[in-house]
Amino acid sequence: MDKKLVIVSIPAYDEEKTIAGVIQGIKKAMSLVSYDYKILVVDDGSRDKTAEIAKENGAVVYSHSYNLGLAETFRTEMKICLKLNAEIIIHTDADGQYPSRYIPNLLKKIEKGYDLVLGSRFGEGIYSGSFMKRFGNIAFARVFSSLLNLNLRDTTTGFRAFTRRVAHLPIINTFTYTQEQIIRAGKAKMYITEVPITTNKTRESRLFKSPFNFAAKAWINILRIYRDFEPLKFFGTVGLFFVLLGFLIGLRLVYFFISTGRVGHIPSTVLTMLLILIGVQIVLFGFFADSMRK
Repeated sequence: MDKKLVIVSIPAYDEEKTIAGVIQGIKKAMSLVSYDYKILVVDDGSRDKTAEIAKENGAVVYSHSYNLGLAETFRTEMKICLKLNAEIIIHTDADGQYPSRYIPNLLKKIEKGYDLVLGSRFGEGIYSGSFMKRFGNIAFARVFSSLLNLNLRDTTTGFRAFTRRVAHLPIINTFTYTQEQIIRAGKAKMYITEVPITTNKTRESRLFKSPFNFAAKAWINILRIYRDFEPLKFFGTVGLFFVLLGFLIGLRLVYFFISTGRVGHIPSTVLTMLLILIGVQIVLFGFFADSMRK
């Protein structure tokens, strides 16, 4: 019987100092399991010797001519993995944050029938990042657990294993591609789980100027996720807020009329009607967007 082909996929940008160690660690981990495997490095326009060193260490290397960013690199990874007929894909980082020794743990979950397995840095795992990033990641996990009715602790981890079915899922977001993959898999009724991992301390993130920058982007994207995947909940909440605000102003006008017997406050009356009308329109748009999504 032919062994299943596993492709360990690594996006890389200017990682000449760490890429060799990451590849060697993967080889050591894969020697402990009975799979055929290839190591794929997608070089996202590196200006150093990342691609050259990856080739010297036995990886299949595909290079972008210039830096396109993580989301586009991930899409390239999926195209190449599918073209190479991968049945299971392990995704990890080139900076050595995720220890390769956990790869067999991810594969064991895939063997048990899971479609997507996340390497969780929280819970039993030990996370080496900043408090603000930890807080943002936990907030993401709470939102995703609510969206998918799953108990997930780490939805931003780049260390994950998944099947060919998951690799076929479209990814359209430019920032939250890791989370979008989880949502699409969950909405497609695929099986998702986590395994606890520890992480290595690495260089500072290139994606965020500061922890507060990360937090701001995280919350903006949480709203985008609700907008795109739960439009009725998103627009319904916003619309009902406007309706409630208009209703409260309207109650104030009724109170003035009962207590004074005078009809007036034309600007407030117009504002009340306008807020309620806007709120109803937003709710209706939510119903329309939800029907289009389905």
